[in-house]
Amino acid sequence: MTASMTEFASADRGFSLISNRKLLALYFAMMECRRIAEGSKGKGRRASADSIFGHEAAAVGAAIDLLADDTIASILRPEAALKAINPLASFAPELALAARAALAGKNNRSVSLFLLSSKHAAQSSWLRALTLAAEQSQPILFVLPGPPETSTKPRTFDAIQLKRKGYSLPAIRVDGNDVVAVYRVASEAIAHARKGHGPTLIDCRLSIPADPLQNMRNYLIGKGLDARALAD
Repeated sequence: MTASMTEFASADRGFSLISNRKLLALYFAMMECRRIAEGSKGKGRRASADSIFGHEAAAVGAAIDLLADDTIASILRPEAALKAINPLASFAPELALAARAALAGKNNRSVSLFLLSSKHAAQSSWLRALTLAAEQSQPILFVLPGPPETSTKPRTFDAIQLKRKGYSLPAIRVDGNDVVAVYRVASEAIAHARKGHGPTLIDCRLSIPADPLQNMRNYLIGKGLDARALAD
């Protein structure tokens, strides 16, 4: 894990290995993302496919523990919302630059995070980046937020037969409304990349109907945290 051991509670202090402090940090980072996204698009206005609005759990869970030498390349907008999650990480204007940063960082354990959209995932440039990352064991975390899944039709990347070519690319499906689930998977994927084991793809599928902020708020209240503090 990239966070220090002080971020995790002992088993006899609660049901989660993640401390209350970290859980609250995740929640408030999501709130700030939502605030910035609403300000840029207009409150109540439906977000576009490339908006971070509604995808706060995927973005926060993946990016909150990145370090100063790590790089974020994101299709999701606005960028200000992403910078609010983690001002330490660097931002690359395009995937190719982030991929080069990941390749250059294989010796110093730096990681690149690609935050994509379901629309962008169908583009050939992203598929090439995914294949190249697996081929060269690049330390990249691919996070793919998506619209609510109403069918069992596979996404475009499901058809890539990377294993047949001998490449290693774990692909993990997680609830895109659950920031705790995304955080846990992303933490393991980041540690996996820092050890030189290559990229991981996290497929964040949304459930219907659900809101990531309300989902997290309910979780925190269920753990006995002060609901009045969460409303402030």
